[in-house]
Amino acid sequence: MRQLCCAAGTASSAGTVRRVGGPRIDCVGGIVVSDDGRLLLVRRGQEPAKGAWSVPGGRVEPGESDAEATAREVLEETAVVVRVGRLAGGVEWDAPGGGVYVIRDYLCRPESTGPTVVRAGDDADQAAWFTPAELRALETSPGLVEALEEWGVL
Repeated sequence: MRQLCCAAGTASSAGTVRRVGGPRIDCVGGIVVSDDGRLLLVRRGQEPAKGAWSVPGGRVEPGESDAEATAREVLEETAVVVRVGRLAGGVEWDAPGGGVYVIRDYLCRPESTGPTVVRAGDDADQAAWFTPAELRALETSPGLVEALEEWGVL
């Protein structure tokens, strides 16, 4: 497994998860794939990786399950209602100011069929659908493309 935070946008090519100290901060990301194979991405409006494209995601709120948090984060950042599926992958990464982001990225499908309109919200500057080829040409958060390939999404 790579040191990767799809939702937070940081990565390392060391090839193994690095154990870091401090409080653990549970996070999730939604890898939303449409029926025609396009992926839903957001352009990050805040650090880390401000301006880069990544999967929508963020912190798990107290009392939320991962599925609830993933669905909420995707809705807040893209206005898309999703069904949350299986875990695609996860990592641990240093959080700014100390602590550890514990990130779990889940495969998701839009609830609606056909074209799904997106609207950026929360801390996303933009939200859009991309084919796998288009995604590979974007400025993405570090390690995103490699992780999606490793997890069998691309």
